[in-house]
Amino acid sequence: MIKVKEMVTLHYDLVVVGGGPGGYVAAIYAAKKGAKVGLVEKGDLGGTCLNRGCIPTKALSHGASLYQSLKNAGDFGIAVENVRVDWHALQKKKAAVIATLRRGVENLLKANGVSVFRGGAEVEGERSVRVVYREGEQVLTANSLILATGSKPAVIPFPGNDLPGVITSEEALSLDDIPGSMLILGGGVIGVEMASIYGSLGTDVTIVEVFPRILPRADEEISVELKKNLERRGIKIFTESRVESVERESGRLKVSVRTSGGMRSISVDKVLVAVGRRPVTDAFENLGIRLESGWVAVDERMRTNLENVYAVGDITGKFQLAHVASHQGIVAAANALGEDRVMDYRAVPSCIFTDPEVAYVGLTEREAREIHGDGVKVGRFPFIASGRALTIGETRGFVKIIADSKWNEILGVHIIGPGATELIGEAVLAIKLECTAEELADTIHAHPTLSETIMEASFDLLGMPIHKM
Repeated sequence: MIKVKEMVTLHYDLVVVGGGPGGYVAAIYAAKKGAKVGLVEKGDLGGTCLNRGCIPTKALSHGASLYQSLKNAGDFGIAVENVRVDWHALQKKKAAVIATLRRGVENLLKANGVSVFRGGAEVEGERSVRVVYREGEQVLTANSLILATGSKPAVIPFPGNDLPGVITSEEALSLDDIPGSMLILGGGVIGVEMASIYGSLGTDVTIVEVFPRILPRADEEISVELKKNLERRGIKIFTESRVESVERESGRLKVSVRTSGGMRSISVDKVLVAVGRRPVTDAFENLGIRLESGWVAVDERMRTNLENVYAVGDITGKFQLAHVASHQGIVAAANALGEDRVMDYRAVPSCIFTDPEVAYVGLTEREAREIHGDGVKVGRFPFIASGRALTIGETRGFVKIIADSKWNEILGVHIIGPGATELIGEAVLAIKLECTAEELADTIHAHPTLSETIMEASFDLLGMPIHKM
């Protein structure tokens, strides 16, 4: 970390504002290309993903999954008695994982010669950033800037939204205790992941979603299957519904919900607001950056309307995914150093760590038919017909593959079931390389593995199902 030198101006080839997965990856990439790079971060390195999002969520999710596995171990002849959750120990494990990864990011930046400035950033121009510390200031100039300031939980107005016990997704990761009951406002990715975690740990969970289905951006069959599985686990789901108000009553939160069937009153310990996120743009609000609905507008090279200023990650409003932010960071850094790189969003995977897991890439069936009309083929394969799924006792869900009917080129792959978030990697590569269903079916997959389900779904799409009636 650079020591403060009051009002000293330092010059860099590239200055990155924000140390999340978009910013720090951009900085490391540029440094490896030989650039002199400075990075400004006022909080913890790693951004929301590492500290308050992806990583802590998955640590809690894994703990919840282990708890459920132990409770069901009797199915495999393993007797486990008095299984309980030590919430504080799980929180300690989560914190240890975060600390390890955070140190890793710090060491990577140091090893690659990136100068890290731990202070607030005020972007004063296309080539100038003022770093503000408690004990002084420092001005950085650069040939190019990359803005990677991230996002924060969105807040929607309703009476009682500021009451104690009404929490954000970030606060939900560090509660003092497991709540007895929780209403989750929002059935998107964050909402269903939190519902799955807390539902697995014993919380009585209710989801309220304004759209006709949870995971509204996912393929409809996936949304329906996940809803069915969550409800089987006792999670209550109200779609086409909205929270009208929250009030304090007898130490609990009384939530008034307008559903398609009329008004309902639901009493809970916590209300989790998970209705998306909004960009953090304070550091450059006077720079003249063009915004679209509050998000930073960029071209395919991640350049803003200012020639020497690039933007990556959540602030662009493209995909609020860490892996997209990182790739945008590489593209932006490359272009800032004189290369010519463009972003390709055709093969962006989405992974949702529910129970069962969900993952998808490419077009949904509805999107494919809107583009190709009747020229669409669909293949499916259920996990209950997978030998490996049966051996591990996880047979819920299916693989669904969508292709165009002229060339059988893969347009989309949608998975709900065991290992979905790991299986999707093959599908991402298939779409990236414009593979056909024949090529997937003709690829030898190891047996017995869950990956065979992709091969089997490809055979089904071609009208030649092997292990499916």
